[in-house]
Amino acid sequence: MTESHTLRWRRNLVLLLLAVAGPTLTAGALAASPAHAAPADDIRINEVVTTGAVNDSIELSNKGTTTVDISGWILKDDNNSSKYTIASGTTLAPGAFRAFDVHDKFGLGSSDKARLYLPDGTTLVDGFSWSGHSDPSWSRCPDGTGAFGQAAVTLGAPNDCGGGGSTSPVAWPGSGSVATADASNVFGTDLSGLYQEGSVMWGAQNSGKLWRLVPNGSGGWKPDTTAGWTSGKTLRFPGGSGSPDSEGVTLTGAGSAGGVFVASERNGDASGTSRLSVLRYDVSGTGTTLTATKEWNLTAGLPSVGSNLGFEAITWVPDTHLTATGFKDESTGSAYDPSRYGAHTGGVFFVGVEGTGMVYGYVLQDAGTFTRVASVGSGMAGVMELQWEPQASRLWVVCDDTCNGQHRTLQINASGVFATTAIYNRPSGMSNLNNEGFSVAGADECVGGSKPVYWADDNNTGGHALRRGTVTC
Repeated sequence: MTESHTLRWRRNLVLLLLAVAGPTLTAGALAASPAHAAPADDIRINEVVTTGAVNDSIELSNKGTTTVDISGWILKDDNNSSKYTIASGTTLAPGAFRAFDVHDKFGLGSSDKARLYLPDGTTLVDGFSWSGHSDPSWSRCPDGTGAFGQAAVTLGAPNDCGGGGSTSPVAWPGSGSVATADASNVFGTDLSGLYQEGSVMWGAQNSGKLWRLVPNGSGGWKPDTTAGWTSGKTLRFPGGSGSPDSEGVTLTGAGSAGGVFVASERNGDASGTSRLSVLRYDVSGTGTTLTATKEWNLTAGLPSVGSNLGFEAITWVPDTHLTATGFKDESTGSAYDPSRYGAHTGGVFFVGVEGTGMVYGYVLQDAGTFTRVASVGSGMAGVMELQWEPQASRLWVVCDDTCNGQHRTLQINASGVFATTAIYNRPSGMSNLNNEGFSVAGADECVGGSKPVYWADDNNTGGHALRRGTVTC
């Protein structure tokens, strides 16, 4: 027979086997057949989470070189009658990862299976079975091709396979001394995200309040007493309703004149429901209430977490840095090109999720639309603060007392993705506080090789919510 006849014979044999064996085919059976369509072969179950805040989650990855439309594909556990159908319009770019929360359709038990089928519901693409709960995640290493093992949760991002530049924790890169940076009981509890803009410090408070702080003359900060800022300003969703659970705050290259951007995990008036949003506020007025001029609700497409385990952090990285360092856009699988997104803020917003420790990057377009361009596993149990430090071209990722006050720095590596470059313990002079805010001073404050940094303690320990330390420039 000629080669074409041989391929046709193999294809017919595979189809016959599929018809006979159906869902009893072993995981990877399609990939083993050279006759099956290559794009489908490239989609793999890459991570499974059965416990914790994001239990009943299955992640798919694309190990190939072409984008694959997975609309209508079906996820199942060990029960053929239980199924989760992937929404129409869902695609996976080369090298991309996508997590699906299947708990509304079925649960993943301690001894169970995760199986992926084509839309016909009988053609098995991939599968994985286990006899014990994930601790906390069952992950392929290497991504898409390796065997499953226990690892950190990294849903929507490369698996934690022990690489990526991570290292052992080292001492804080600055003085071990820490001092209070506010007067006694000024802010009370719940002060969270911080962002320093020159001689102004912006602070987000969980109770739906934004603070504008000015220097207090002693190396710390106090509330601005002008333009209605004395007691902070109350935040509202667009239209004037609701109370954002404001956790993080940042600015773009336009500074506060371009709006103050706040990350919120829920509406305090409906506290049982997640509402993972970025809100823009015009802070130029004198009123004591600020109504958002824009909301980007990013809840859809993200793994479900508890309503109080959502967005805790936000920072902004300029397009100029991302393009200069070859940042990879996960939505296209190629180098990030800002021009394809039209009018936006001139950069990418990175948000951190408390419940998963994940960091996601979004282009927030002026029209109100958005595109996710990055998914980064922090390697920590939770993310409480993010800060972009232009002087050192590094992204700070901060965890609170859940992680013993650990800080990590990430930079864009040769593959165009953010990877861990250092892990730092908290300063030796600081107790294990519930620090949900962290801010780094600008390069203009660098003296003798170090500059100030500030933390916001959500618990107001000892009557103080702000503390001051230093870091090497």
